[in-house]
Amino acid sequence: MRRRTFDFLATCIGAVLTVVLLVAGGLLLWGANFTNTNVHNQLAQQQITFPPASAFVNLKAPVPGVFQEITPSMVPSVSQYAGQQMLTGAQAQVYANDFIGNHLNQIGGGHSYAYWSSKAMSLPAGSAAATAASGTASTMLTGTTERGLLLEAYGFGVMGSIAWYAMLASFILAGVFLLLTLFGFLHYRKDTEKEELLVPRVLAKPQADKEPVLV
Repeated sequence: MRRRTFDFLATCIGAVLTVVLLVAGGLLLWGANFTNTNVHNQLAQQQITFPPASAFVNLKAPVPGVFQEITPSMVPSVSQYAGQQMLTGAQAQVYANDFIGNHLNQIGGGHSYAYWSSKAMSLPAGSAAATAASGTASTMLTGTTERGLLLEAYGFGVMGSIAWYAMLASFILAGVFLLLTLFGFLHYRKDTEKEELLVPRVLAKPQADKEPVLV
């Protein structure tokens, strides 16, 4: 194969890779915008607002058996969004795990909805204990459902972020291959040699009694 032919083929491959990366970057950009926009719109419809900053001041230590809306454990995470409306996946994760999750732990005494539901069915129907267990199970079901939906929004938000970074990588690589393709094209136009690639060449003129030296 001649060097000029090789340069032409390499330039064509670079051009193809550039187009592929540009298309991939465009699709990833669309996917990232679509995901982030939907997460934003779905969360905005919930109209959930984090507690104000004043709620995180002078907190008392939690008392066993007493429900406390704001606990000291929420300060490191929940307080960073104090007073803000929930609109992002990161906010949804914090609200689901550290706010709702804390409430569910207090209400359920560390037990899940399944535990309280089973307990309510195991108690005598109509008894005060069964009614209380049923109420706790209902509350746990509502909170667990809301928490799951918010964590799903967080998951889609992470996917949108991954698509965004992948899009940046695709466009950067496309730019690199575009430059390489342009350089290859310029070299191809200037290269007029008909040198063959991977062909052995004689380094020394062979003598009558010696074999030629090849590389």
